[in-house]
Amino acid sequence: MNEPYFLSLLIFSPLLGILALSLIPKEQEKTIKMIGVLATLPSLLLALFAFVKHLNGYDLSQLTERREWIHFGKFSFLNETNFTIGYELHIDGLALVMILLTTLLATFAALASTSITKEWKGYFMLFLLLEIGMLGVFAASNLVLFFIFFEITLIPMFFLIGKWGYFEKEKAAYSYLVYNGLGSAILLIVIAVLLARTGTSNVAEIHRIFTDPVAQMQMVSPVSEQLRYGLLIALLIAFGVKLPIVPLHRWMLRVHVQAPPAVVMLHSGVLLKIGAFGLIRFALGLFPGQFQQLSTLIVILGVVNLLYGAFLAFVQNDFKMVLAYSSVSHMGIVLIGLGSLNEAGVQGAIFQAVSHGFISAFLFFLVGVLYERVQTTSLDRLGGLAKVMPLTAGFFLAGAMASLGLPGTSGFISEFMAFLGLFKVNPVIAAVGTLGIIMTAVYLLRAVLNMTYGPAKQNDRVSDLRGMEFIPAISLFALIVLIGIYPNVLAAPLQTTIETIMNGLGG
Repeated sequence: MNEPYFLSLLIFSPLLGILALSLIPKEQEKTIKMIGVLATLPSLLLALFAFVKHLNGYDLSQLTERREWIHFGKFSFLNETNFTIGYELHIDGLALVMILLTTLLATFAALASTSITKEWKGYFMLFLLLEIGMLGVFAASNLVLFFIFFEITLIPMFFLIGKWGYFEKEKAAYSYLVYNGLGSAILLIVIAVLLARTGTSNVAEIHRIFTDPVAQMQMVSPVSEQLRYGLLIALLIAFGVKLPIVPLHRWMLRVHVQAPPAVVMLHSGVLLKIGAFGLIRFALGLFPGQFQQLSTLIVILGVVNLLYGAFLAFVQNDFKMVLAYSSVSHMGIVLIGLGSLNEAGVQGAIFQAVSHGFISAFLFFLVGVLYERVQTTSLDRLGGLAKVMPLTAGFFLAGAMASLGLPGTSGFISEFMAFLGLFKVNPVIAAVGTLGIIMTAVYLLRAVLNMTYGPAKQNDRVSDLRGMEFIPAISLFALIVLIGIYPNVLAAPLQTTIETIMNGLGG
C-alpha cells in the first residue's frame, strides 16, 4: 500500500471504470454491466483493507494526504499560510465507517441495477461519478474540498433520477436539485465566512483556532459569539436539507418514490447520511458550545421527525412512500442522539446512520426486485407474496423487523443507545419520542403483513429471488445481523472519534 496516495486511490478508482466505459460501444450491454459492477470493487477492497488494518491497531493518520493546491496571494500583514487551500484528505474512525458503508452499498446497488432498461453506458458512468463524490465527501479534511465533492454528488444524482426514474421523474429531479442547491448555497456562505475570518479552510486548523486563545489572537478577523450561533444555524439548515429535517423533507419523498430502486439504495443509504456526517463533523465539531445551547431544540426537531414520519407512514398506500416517511422518522433518531450530548446518545446517532443505511438499502433492493416482477408497489394491489415469492417475503419481514428495532439487529442497538442518551438528560421528551418507536412497529408490520400474507393478488408464475439477486439480499441482511449481535465491530473504530467529540463538549 502506497500510504501517501491511498485515499486518493480509494476515492478516484471508479474513474478507471468511467474511462473503460467510455471506450465500450453502447450496444455491448453485457460488457457494460460487467464493467459497471467490477469498477466498484477496487474502492470496496481498499476500504475493507483499511478497516481491517484499523481494527488491528493501524493509525489512520498515516493515510493523511496534504498537497499545495490553491494560493490566493501573499498579504504582508498575514501569515504566509493564510488563504492557502490544500488538497487535504484525512480519515478517522467515523469517516472510515462511512466510506466502508458507501463502498459496500455502491457494489450492491450496481448489482441491483437490473431494473435499468436503457442506456446502460450513461447510467453506469454517472453511477461511478456519484460514488467518487460520496467517497470524497467523507475523506476531505478541508471545507472547500468537502464542498467540491458535495457538489459532485448533485450532478449525477440529478440525471440518474431525471432520466432513469419513473412517471414524475423530472419533477423529482428538479425538486432534488432546487432543495439541495439551496442547502449548498448556505453551506458555501458558511465556508466563505470561516475562510475569511480564520484564513484557512482546514477543519482541524479551524477547530484549533476556535479552542486556542493564542491562536484566536492571530485570526484575520474575530468570530463573535453571535456569529458562531449564526454559522451553526446555517449549518443546521444546510445539512438539515440533506438529512432531512422536517419541514425540509418534501424533495426526499419524491426521490424515494420516483428514482430507480438501485439509485434510492445509495440515496437513502449514503446521501442522507452526508447530512448526519456534516452535523457531527462541522456543526458539533466546530461549534460545541453553541450546539450545547441549542441541544433541546435539536432534540425536539428529532422527536418531530420521528413522530411526523411515523404517523404519515401509517396512512400511506404505496410501500415506497411508507419507506420514504420511515426514513424521515428514523433520521429523527440521529438528531435525538446528537442532541443528547452524551456518549451513549452520540454513539447511538452514528450507529443509527450506519444501521439505517444498511436497512433502507436492503428494503429498497427488495422493492426493486418486487417492482420488476409485478410492476407495482401499491399496497392495494399486493398480497400473498409468501405464497408466490416466499424468499422475498421472508426478507421483507426480516427487514421490517430490523427497522422497527428487533433485538439481534442493528436497528435495536442504534435506537436503544440513542434513547438511552436522551433518557439521561430529558426523560419527558424521551418518553414522548418512544411513541414513534411504537408507531414504527405498527406501520411496518401493517404494510409488510398485508403484502406477504394478505389475499393473493399476483400471478402464480411470478418468480422469486434468483441468481445474482441473492448476493445483495444475503450480504445486507448479514451485515444488519452482524452489527446487531456484535456491535463492537462498529464501536471499536468509532471509539476515538466519540472520545474526541466528548472532549470537545467538556464531557
